[in-house]
Amino acid sequence: MLEHFFWVKYVEEVGTGTNKLIDWCKRWDLPEPDFEFTGTSIVVTFRKSKLTDEYLSALELNERQIKAVEYVKNNKEIDNKTYRKLNDIGKVISAKELNDMVIKKILKIAGEGRARKYVLNDLND
Repeated sequence: MLEHFFWVKYVEEVGTGTNKLIDWCKRWDLPEPDFEFTGTSIVVTFRKSKLTDEYLSALELNERQIKAVEYVKNNKEIDNKTYRKLNDIGKVISAKELNDMVIKKILKIAGEGRARKYVLNDLND
């Protein structure tokens, strides 16, 4: 049956479309789609980000950390000084909370010393 679709050019090869969807999502910095077979259908779910409220709540982030994740989503990066200003806190707490997000693999470190910034981690790993 599937080869009939191939001959009339509706499909190139069975299964290549799913790989294309995954590649496109990665190229556009989106999470990989979820594929679910319901028994009669295949449901594909696309998400804007894996960093949903539910996901962040499960990681037990505080309000300051959640605010920082939103900031990084919009601005691509954050540094310690910006985190402190954003949350009106000191250096020690700021460093501790940013490090906590690195340990939880939400953020990763880019740069060293004064040039250290934090960017979103690739959650597809």
